[in-house]
Amino acid sequence: MAESFLLSVVIPCYNEEPVVRECHKRLSGALKSIDNYELIFVNDGSKDATLSILKELRVSDERVKIVSFSANRGHQVAVTAGLDYARGGAIAIIDADLQDPPELIPAMLDKLREGYDVVYGKRKSREGDSAFKKATAWGLYRILNKLTSTDIPPDTGDFRLISRKAADAIRAMPENNRFLRGMFAWIGFKQTAIEFEREKRFAGETKYPLRSMMKLAGNGVYSFSLKPLQWIWKTGLALALASLLWLFILLILCIAKGSGYGIAAGTALNVLLHGLLTCCVGVAGVYIGRVYQEVQGRPLYFADELAGIEKGSIRNN
Repeated sequence: MAESFLLSVVIPCYNEEPVVRECHKRLSGALKSIDNYELIFVNDGSKDATLSILKELRVSDERVKIVSFSANRGHQVAVTAGLDYARGGAIAIIDADLQDPPELIPAMLDKLREGYDVVYGKRKSREGDSAFKKATAWGLYRILNKLTSTDIPPDTGDFRLISRKAADAIRAMPENNRFLRGMFAWIGFKQTAIEFEREKRFAGETKYPLRSMMKLAGNGVYSFSLKPLQWIWKTGLALALASLLWLFILLILCIAKGSGYGIAAGTALNVLLHGLLTCCVGVAGVYIGRVYQEVQGRPLYFADELAGIEKGSIRNN
């Protein structure tokens, strides 16, 4: 890879007023040895002063580019928009909260020069996270790899450096419910990891509380696995066999202890079966709902403001 290529750094931002200046400072320091780079900040419908600060930063640094959404569309879509607008031959993805070290980007770049298309950061530790969050994060990746046919590297997030070829492959995947770390694993190409110690947030609050993590995990399962649907018919078969057995048991109970006992037990069984069947219908409904969302063909986002970027949305036009 030629040394003169442009490096694009994509930074999704949602209500990052307390940290965005420090993020710019750290990135600028980490990339001072690189001649040609751009910083693409994607404002994901922030309700604080994030956008105003980004505009201030652009006045003093023309390498700062801004894509501002018309409404909040979520972290995964914000990263996708950054990939849409990135012009570089190599593209780094990093969150604004500085938990992932910008200083690692040059080392990732060296790996890309060796011929890798995806260089992802792998966490050796998670400083500042609670024991509960560490446990759920650890379990999430293991469960995903059991449920899906795609081998998603454990203990990784969206922090990575990718080639133009890998970026174009991701941009060719237009699904609405996006799970980027799974998508990066799915596209293949030559990939490697760089381990690092994850730091505490510099400031502000996490944008991935438990509810958001569960939603992201759901996207991972439903987007990369049909096993929940397979479990439905297996569950139905098991229930049918269990029901036949239980009917036989109820018949014996009615003969031995009277009809009242059998009616109570039958009612309990009926409630249980209806609950399980409702869960099965719910799982099928999630898949159907996702098909409906994809058929609608709505754009992933609309860019309300652009700074340093002349053309309209590459994805939507």
